[in-house]
Amino acid sequence: MNLLFIGDVVGTSGCEFLRDNLYKIKKEYMIDVTIANGENSASGNGITRTSAGELINYGVDIITTGNHAFRRKEASAIFDMENVIRPANYPEGCIGHGYSIFDYGRYRLAVINLMGTAFMEPLDNPFSVIDNILSEIDTKNIIVDFHAEATAEKKALGHYLAGRVTAVLGTHTHVQTADETILKNHTGYITDVGMTGPEDSVLGVTSEDAVKRQRFKTPVFFTESQNPSFLNAVILKIDTKLGICTKIERLILR
Repeated sequence: MNLLFIGDVVGTSGCEFLRDNLYKIKKEYMIDVTIANGENSASGNGITRTSAGELINYGVDIITTGNHAFRRKEASAIFDMENVIRPANYPEGCIGHGYSIFDYGRYRLAVINLMGTAFMEPLDNPFSVIDNILSEIDTKNIIVDFHAEATAEKKALGHYLAGRVTAVLGTHTHVQTADETILKNHTGYITDVGMTGPEDSVLGVTSEDAVKRQRFKTPVFFTESQNPSFLNAVILKIDTKLGICTKIERLILR
């Protein structure tokens, strides 16, 4: 199986760039399943039913999220969709679900969403939560989107799950790292997949707004950069009989 995982899609620009390029990427790399982190896909950040629907219409099969999952009031209308997932370590009783298992006939694929706790919301321990989830899953093909701030926390979870899941893919920081590897000859890993949206920006926001916020430490209304977009992703080649990632390749499309 060839799996495409797309870094955080940011705002209108990111969605439009994905719309214009996803088909040719899937065709060129013979992609079987496409996953995208869509927690910033709505204009202004967060995710709405409209932005989720757009990603799916453009060719995304599964949408993961993160700390902006519930930024919009209509979250309850989004996370009832089986292919839209929120972090699994939100407290019990929270709307939505932290993982889903998808049946593709010849193989089944589990997609799990987790959020880090270092410098982020004090959610349940992702290490404990993933142990509980793995005890419930009956497929070897397991992709984990770890939405976290600290590189050390991401690295630690990657090594903790090495040999136990197919891939651990970091999201949230919007900057693609150059450390893609296969841990224990089994688990594809990258600290951060990156983002899809305006390249000449600060994580998708106009640089002027971001500089003002950092320089003066006062509230600033962020506006989405209108500069040209790019797409960050990784492509995984997976042995679905064994649940092993045999190749991980970074992709940057400008």
